[in-house]
Amino acid sequence: MSTTPTVAPEESRPQQRSVDLGALFRKYGTILVLVLVMAIFAGLTQGRSLELKNLSNVIVQVAPIAILALGMMFAIITKGIDLSVGSTVALSAVVAASLAQVAGTAGSQFGYPPMPVFVSVVVGLAVGALVGCFNGVIIARFRIAPFVMTLGMMSMARGLAMIYSDGRPVSGLASGFTVIGSGTVLGIPVPIIILALIALLTWTILERTRFGRHVYAVGGNEQAARVSGINIGRVQVGVYTLIGLFAGLAGLIYAARVDSGNPTLATGYELDAITATVIGGTSFNGGVGTVYGTLVGAVIIQVIDNGLDLMGVSPFMKIFVKGAIIVVAVILDERKNRRSGR
Repeated sequence: MSTTPTVAPEESRPQQRSVDLGALFRKYGTILVLVLVMAIFAGLTQGRSLELKNLSNVIVQVAPIAILALGMMFAIITKGIDLSVGSTVALSAVVAASLAQVAGTAGSQFGYPPMPVFVSVVVGLAVGALVGCFNGVIIARFRIAPFVMTLGMMSMARGLAMIYSDGRPVSGLASGFTVIGSGTVLGIPVPIIILALIALLTWTILERTRFGRHVYAVGGNEQAARVSGINIGRVQVGVYTLIGLFAGLAGLIYAARVDSGNPTLATGYELDAITATVIGGTSFNGGVGTVYGTLVGAVIIQVIDNGLDLMGVSPFMKIFVKGAIIVVAVILDERKNRRSGR
């Protein structure tokens, strides 16, 4: 008489629980990290980081970083990167600020006639989109690595911002312009409203359009995407134009918030955008990335920034911490990809 070995129910239950916990962590891991980071800094700052006024500042400050990170997500999904976003922010900010400057402001170096605020907004966005489009065209046409092209553009755009403004901040902006960075609607800060709209737009593009499907396809397997008829160059131009547009918008918010367009603005912010994106689960191996994860990643970065400021930590240490976070995130991503066979 033969018997068939069976697995005792009690032996199978722990394994099932382990699988469920793993799936739960993969889905909500970034939220758990955010809660942990907030708890750590609450202890290190004697609760100052959780004060209502401080949390309100964090929420407002996270908007431009999150917008940059959402743009960076497009590049990393396609196995690219954009190191020029910080310089694009500065260039868009000084150009938009020069058009929004109140006529007769002391120190005005442009002398443009008064014009509606929407003109400065449109021009600022157009400058960002043009920089991004130029990146995309050169990357697609000459098949230059995105790292190399955007590294060059990082210096070019920053140089143009310096040349245009003569190296000086552009201040004295119209109140209609500054509301973009410091105004409220029904008690909600305008930057947060803008971020919500951009997040919704990004989600719609990635999840509900053919372009979004092509973005994931190019990052997942470029050769297969090309064979299936996807125009890789067109996708790259679209991706980097969108990144530039988002960087231009972030530039408007920064300039409006501080009432000044400064050519040194957003130096090193490409590191913040990359860090927020990889913390949020976007893989450098391409084909993976979500709006939800990127937004949470941006909040984590801002909470860390704010917490270190409250502790009086040196800005140089903040740079070190962000670099270390990127290294750890990439190591974890590589291990995950090896386990999944990617």
